[in-house]
Amino acid sequence: MAEPRTDREHITWIHSDRPIPARFVRPLLRFTRIESAGGIALLAAAAAALIWANLPFGGSYERFWETPVNLTIGSFHLDESIRIVVNDALMVLFFFVVGLEIKRELVAGDLRDPKTAALPAIAALGGMIFPALIYVAFTASGGEGVHGWGIPMATDIAFAVGVVSLLGTRVPIGGKLFLLALAIADDIGAITVIAVFYTETLALGYLAAALGGLGLMYLAQRVHVRSLVFYVPLGIAVWFLLFESGVHATLAGVAIALVTPATAMYEDSQYHDRATRLLARYDFDAVAPQAAERIDFDALALSAVARESVAPLDRVEDALHPWSSFVIVPIFALANAGVRFAGVDLVAAITHPIALGVAVGLLAGKIVGITAFTWLAVRLGLGTLPRGISWRHVIGLAAVAGIGFTVSLFVAGLAFDTIELADRAKTGIFAGSAVAGIIGFIVLRSVKPDARGSDDS
Repeated sequence: MAEPRTDREHITWIHSDRPIPARFVRPLLRFTRIESAGGIALLAAAAAALIWANLPFGGSYERFWETPVNLTIGSFHLDESIRIVVNDALMVLFFFVVGLEIKRELVAGDLRDPKTAALPAIAALGGMIFPALIYVAFTASGGEGVHGWGIPMATDIAFAVGVVSLLGTRVPIGGKLFLLALAIADDIGAITVIAVFYTETLALGYLAAALGGLGLMYLAQRVHVRSLVFYVPLGIAVWFLLFESGVHATLAGVAIALVTPATAMYEDSQYHDRATRLLARYDFDAVAPQAAERIDFDALALSAVARESVAPLDRVEDALHPWSSFVIVPIFALANAGVRFAGVDLVAAITHPIALGVAVGLLAGKIVGITAFTWLAVRLGLGTLPRGISWRHVIGLAAVAGIGFTVSLFVAGLAFDTIELADRAKTGIFAGSAVAGIIGFIVLRSVKPDARGSDDS
């Protein structure tokens, strides 16, 4: 008779008591599940970039990221700097994850219901219009500076959610969902701005081919083609075609995400029935040696059924989200957040029209725009405040939405060709985001945990 099986026999390597998983892997996984962890990693990378750029050998910062990368495969030839590879290739995965989040919200989240989505969408619109107008007001004297009007429009989800998570019950669930939906709508707006206003030249042939590739992806998922062997090479081809078309290549990530299937092949009842039939084929308590091959086959079949019972969108997002939050975005920050202050007049840098436009746009523009448009939407009956949310909550959340880091840095890189102007924009991003986060935290911290309704308690 076979020995009784114990629960310990079913423990995987990652859950075992071995030194590596116990001391390193599991603590790291616990850290990644903290809501504010992504913001912490991003902040650490940005700080490292600033320190590196301002050390005595700080000139190595720009030299390293401007190091050329040469790759030739047949007729394909890549000759770009490391920074361009990070911004135009690596960040595709970040925008792909953002696109997956957008589609999930549109299909099954808060943005699915037009009435529920109306309030954060209208608030996000105000949070984009006002910052842009304020920026233009500061840079209206002309020159290349005015081209950066899209920089203060963005909200950094990782930082914003991280700040709110530090406040615990002082921000009700409805407030957190409102901020998340607002940030998603904000991302849609920022992506649209990048696609429409920061595309300089357009090669229609490459663009048509890229759209054809996306159409082929859509048709494939409609006829239930599920293999990544088909989608990954096609996705790389779409990225390359968009890159050559003049449209910013990172938008390929969003486009591919929007055609990613959001429904599973098997419903819950089908998964239960198929799994039950597979498990019923053999006896767990007494397994004959000659049945081992069949058991392996059944285990693989059960694994396939389990995999296809989860929507591809959820599977891919779950797999890529840690890489996006803890690898790609920190590398992007390390490559783009380094501003050299040595030998620079700090007062002149901070008071530069571009820096002021970005900082005031992020801070005042978001607070005024989001709060005013939210009030207007409620007043006109286009939406209602979530339960337990006061107007003080709205003001605090609007301030937190002024933390515009990742996408703001991204747009700054697109808007300016010179390091000097880009550095002034980054200075404004740092200052505006820091002050916005502090003010938002203080305002939300001042609200009692049991605040209800629309009072200002």
